[in-house]
Amino acid sequence: MSVRRLAEESLQPQGFSFNADNAAWAQATIRKYPEGRQQSAVIPLLMRAQEQDGWVTKAAIEHVADMLEMPYIRVLEVATFYTQFQLKPIGTRAHVQVCGTTPCMLRGSEALIDLCRHRIHHDPLTPNAAGTLSWEEVECQGACVNAPMVMIFKDSYEDLTVERLEEIIDRFEAGEGASVPTGPQIDRVFSAPEGGLTTLTNEPVAAGATPSNGGAAPGASVPPANAGRPTTDTPETDPKLKTPATDSEGAKASADVSGDNADKAKE
Repeated sequence: MSVRRLAEESLQPQGFSFNADNAAWAQATIRKYPEGRQQSAVIPLLMRAQEQDGWVTKAAIEHVADMLEMPYIRVLEVATFYTQFQLKPIGTRAHVQVCGTTPCMLRGSEALIDLCRHRIHHDPLTPNAAGTLSWEEVECQGACVNAPMVMIFKDSYEDLTVERLEEIIDRFEAGEGASVPTGPQIDRVFSAPEGGLTTLTNEPVAAGATPSNGGAAPGASVPPANAGRPTTDTPETDPKLKTPATDSEGAKASADVSGDNADKAKE
């Protein structure tokens, strides 16, 4: 794991406070935890501070620590451990997180990273000259079947090509990021197969309908209820063979004989 440190002092603001809406949200979040356990709210409060300012400042860490009555070092440990927390300024309009894990790498994520280097900045976690864009390489983002993919803030953009990612970056830089559709950037529904469904494509049989093939679904050679039953001619499976369930009189007689034999054995 790489060393994560706070931004240099020249970038740090003098203070931090939640705006009115976020302050009310923070207090409501703290009240969710039992008395004495309010420190459990540290991660959501830090994340809300990041959403408000764009990154986690030293002043924000200290403010959250004061709200939760925690030592500063404990909140600093949380902020520097989780890579979801940005410890220095990032792009104000888009921070592109490119997945570089194996499935995305095999599907072209290295080309996406090269695009970010040329289009945004050579170095990760460094905003462009206008301060509007930044990027970084991250680990698996959980949509491997739709590789390669990126995340911009809380939204994912999948099934990318270099050309499509450049179009997305341009839209965000122009302040039009909200108009970009999220998820797959090709003709598929979420993680469904490319080109449409390949299974369960038959129309379901209507309730109460009786197909002409004896109850089997369309295309089935045997009724579904019998599909898993093996074909056998052993005596045990002969339907003519009588059992206690089909021959109650015989079963009663057999039970009486067994009882008599047991009585004789006792004598």
